[in-house]
Amino acid sequence: MSETAQMIEQRREHEAAEKTVFGFWVYLMTDCVLFAGLFAVFSVLRHNTYGGPNGHQLFDLPYTLGETFALLTSSFTCGLAMLAAQRRSKRAVLFWLGVTFLLGLTFLGMELNEFHGLIRAGDSWRRSGFLSSFFVLVGTHGLHITFGLLWMAVLGVYTWKKGLTDSIRKRLTLLSLFWHFLDVIWIFIFTIVYLYGSLNV
Repeated sequence: MSETAQMIEQRREHEAAEKTVFGFWVYLMTDCVLFAGLFAVFSVLRHNTYGGPNGHQLFDLPYTLGETFALLTSSFTCGLAMLAAQRRSKRAVLFWLGVTFLLGLTFLGMELNEFHGLIRAGDSWRRSGFLSSFFVLVGTHGLHITFGLLWMAVLGVYTWKKGLTDSIRKRLTLLSLFWHFLDVIWIFIFTIVYLYGSLNV
């Protein structure tokens, strides 16, 4: 391949990468709109308990703080994985991705346990408008976490088999953006849903 042809091919790859990143940012913005709508619905329905329990009666703030700690720590370890990817340290990337995966799985397990406890106590999404909006908002975030964990597992396998190619490093960057985005959303959920709810604000 001639030098000119190589330059053209590199330019095409660069343009394709830019389009991918732009498309991913558009996706994140649409997700922002989705969560903004869910937060708005929750804000409207938060006092519609229809005689049932409210957040002050249901939420266990120390437990939720444990969830928050696990997820925010996973954001930090995800950042360490990206730093390792920049150094092209395959072993470090796999290690920190593994730690991030376990922390994310811990968060998801705690969230599912919370849901199970509420449903078993008769406080499911069918009991009131407040609980319906709570389950939809927090559950949607949980679904995103599940998708992120699956994505992380697949990228971990690719990294292990193929190494830190340029393509895999770009995918790791997008995964990192997605994971940090979910952490930001959770901070809003923790503040608006759990903290205010526990304080009976």
